[in-house]
Amino acid sequence: MSKDKASRDLARWQLRAPAPRFSLDALDPGAKPCSTGDKAKDKLLVDDLARQIDELQDLLFADRRYKLLVVLQGTDGSGKDGTIRHVFGRVSPLGSHAYGWRAPTEEEKAHDFLWRIHKAVPAAGEVAIFNRSHYEDVLVPMAESGMKEAEAKQRCRQIVDFERMLAETGTVILKFMLLVSKEEQQSRLQARIDDATKAWKYDPHDLDVRSRWTAYRKAYEFVLSHTGAAWAPWTVVPANSKTHRNVMIGTVVRDALASLKLRYPAAREGVAGTRVE
Repeated sequence: MSKDKASRDLARWQLRAPAPRFSLDALDPGAKPCSTGDKAKDKLLVDDLARQIDELQDLLFADRRYKLLVVLQGTDGSGKDGTIRHVFGRVSPLGSHAYGWRAPTEEEKAHDFLWRIHKAVPAAGEVAIFNRSHYEDVLVPMAESGMKEAEAKQRCRQIVDFERMLAETGTVILKFMLLVSKEEQQSRLQARIDDATKAWKYDPHDLDVRSRWTAYRKAYEFVLSHTGAAWAPWTVVPANSKTHRNVMIGTVVRDALASLKLRYPAAREGVAGTRVE
């Protein structure tokens, strides 16, 4: 596949500006726009992308001009944990952090909803990976508590402003919505329950959330349509295929880091010619 065709195929899945008529119904969770067409080759490609991301993260850490924030959103079973393991598993923990966001604590609820998020964004040279994120503070209230559209729009506007500020101070923001079908989610949740090594992850609330499938889908459409931006684009990732999910996310992350033209800083004065005895 040519680079131009790959870019065009990927663009169909991205939101870089508000999109009032955006609908998830137009996107197939079983699609594989970034696949080579061969699963074995795709798996090798994931390994190669993970290696390249590791090398670029080392450069990012040394360069210190930029930061990278990766946001992973999706329903239970969409593969957020798997993405972190396979795409970012080689990245040095010295320059990267992964956060699994849960319901806010009482202290966090006493502040504005972005207070706890701001403390976790990456510092210069770092990669921060959010498993769920500040978007939960719109998605959950909309789907479960009947948040009014006016309040949801206000929060989305505040998020856009927050992300603009991060971008203007050197943070590269990549946001991914992992799209799986209802049938694929059912299969994955059942496999989790039936596997003794994964059953501990199961929370009865998962089925309660699943019963609100339509409400969450509408909430996602609302959030994505209001928060796509050139400085913080959304990529909807067809994720029924775990391998393809990793290829697509790995490709976007690799390309974003490569585009920064990262460089190692010059050695300190006097280092050249030094001999270690």
